[in-house]
Parts: sequence; C-alpha cells; structure tokens
Amino acid sequence: MDYMKKSSYKFDLPEELIAQTPVEPRDASRLMCLDRESGAISHRHFRDLPSLLRPGDLLVANDSRVLPARLYGQKEDTGATMEFLLLEQKEQKRWEVMVKPGRRAKVGTRFVFGDGLLRAEVLDVLEGGNRLVEFTCDGDIFSVLDQIGQMPLPPYITEKLQDKERYQTVYSHELGSAAAPTAGLHFTQELMGRLEKMGVRMAYVTLHVGLGTFRPVKEDNILEHKMHSEHYHLPRETADLINETKRRGGRVIAVGTTSCRTLESVATFAGEIKEAEGWTNIFIYPSYEFKVLDGLITNFHLPESTLIMLVSAFAGYDHVMDAYRTAVAEKYRFFSFGDAMLIL
Repeated sequence: MDYMKKSSYKFDLPEELIAQTPVEPRDASRLMCLDRESGAISHRHFRDLPSLLRPGDLLVANDSRVLPARLYGQKEDTGATMEFLLLEQKEQKRWEVMVKPGRRAKVGTRFVFGDGLLRAEVLDVLEGGNRLVEFTCDGDIFSVLDQIGQMPLPPYITEKLQDKERYQTVYSHELGSAAAPTAGLHFTQELMGRLEKMGVRMAYVTLHVGLGTFRPVKEDNILEHKMHSEHYHLPRETADLINETKRRGGRVIAVGTTSCRTLESVATFAGEIKEAEGWTNIFIYPSYEFKVLDGLITNFHLPESTLIMLVSAFAGYDHVMDAYRTAVAEKYRFFSFGDAMLIL
C-alpha cells in the first residue's frame, strides 16, 4: 500500500452515519478503543474513560473557544442578503472574512448586521477571494458577535444547532477558533472530576482551529498538499506537567488532533517541550516519528483527510483503516458530533 497516495485513505461511509446532532449527555457517546501495537479493538462508552486510563496519566486538551463567526446581514444600499464568515482578526475591528455571494462585496461596499448593531465596509479583495473588512459597532466586537453571530458548523452538518454551547468544549476558554476541537466535546465536568479523583491530570494548550481544517486534500501525492497555518500557545504550566509526567513514567495523551499537532510542533521546532507560541502548519502522516504522544483521543474523520492521515501515522495505517471499516459496520457516528476513539 502506498501511504503517500490520497486514495489509500478512502473508505465507504454511508451518509446516515454522519452525526447531525450531539448526543446527550456528552459522555454518552460511544468510544472505540484501539491498541496501537496489536490493532485489537474493543467497544465502550466515553463515560468509561476513567477505567481505561491509569493514575499518573496526563490528558492534554485544546482550550480554544469557537467564535460565533457566521453573520447574516444586508447590503446597505440594496438590502440584498449576505453571509459573512469571520476567519482571522487582523486588527481590533479589521478581519479577513469569507463573503457569500462574493460578487456583491466590492471594495467600498457597506453591510449592516443585527438591525444596525454591527456594520462593515470592504477594504480590499485578498488573494483567493476573501475580503478584508472593517467593522464598526459600539463597544467590543466579540460581545456583539455573541449576540448576533451563529456557530460556523462544518458543511456536512445541515441540522440547526439548538444550543450554541454544544459546539464548545466545557473547558473552552480562549476565543478564536473557526471550528471546535471536537474530540473534547465528549467531556463533562463530572467526568473530569472522576478523572482527577483517580489521579489523571488535565493540562491545556491553545490552538485556534482555522477553516483550513476542512480543506480537502486535492493532490493524489499527499506530499504536495499544503497545510494551512494555525496559531498555538503551549503555556509553561503545561510544559512542566508534560515533562514531569514523562519523568515519572506516566503517559501523555492528546485530546484531539489539534492538541497533538501543538505538542509535536513544539517538540519538533524547539527540540523539547517548553513554553512556546507561534504558527504551525505541521503535516503528520505515516513515517512521522512521534516525539511526545503516548496516546490519542480523537473522533472519526473524513475519508482522504489530513486528520485520518495523522491518526494512521500514530496507530499504523492497517490498524486505522481496519478500525474505520469496523466503525462503519458497527454504525459508529462520524465527524464533529460523532463518537470517539481512544488509541493507546
């Protein structure tokens, strides 16, 4: 099997297995356990996590919080309906945005949102078609977004989300993501309390997930794929906990591919785990040698995506593709609101 070919990561996924709504409670989701050495698979629920971990283990999770970055408004002169998706803050009220329909968003065009709570003017058309936009509002733009913005759910979720908080992790803290770090959606405060009581600690990194996370791999030779860059921060407290855990012989388990990429980026760029902040476009695929991770909690990902390539690098291509075929046969729920996998 050629692990460098995109088509090697294809699998048949019935549309009805794409989760449209989250399960209640959060930790009632199913949990497939995969042994990365033997490829053995077992089936549990996420609430069983404490029985699958050991005292001294450290979970590292991404505390980024999703911005309610989808806005619906009107063109000021014609009243035509427009959709804005905020991608990246350039200055306090200056953002790179994706606009639909783009042809109506020429330089100088003005828009109004939320009955005038927020206004915008297009300053520039950027490479790739996105717009540079200046917003005006009373006070803090994030407060206004909280009032009138909607969650930027992935394109494969067509159901309306009833509760905005269900697309946030219970420990989300640092506002700035365009998509949720979804492996963390299964945690509840009660489950985290049980883990802490048994001696499993939690530490946090921040990686602001960009919309590029949904960008498909177009080239069949995956080495030609260009990853998007995302901003990360690994605090000193987390670095100290990771290094202490390693010294004591505990396992460092990343909650999600975003936490994984943050840890492996710092270890790669700095040569060690220490406090660090910057931008990463690390692309992890089979043949990559992991420097930090001993375990991974992750959801079930899209066929031919960079995320399934990362998981294959960690657990072995054959084991992962077998696990995905099993997940389809056992009717696991896929993608953002779907079930989880624990790889140890």
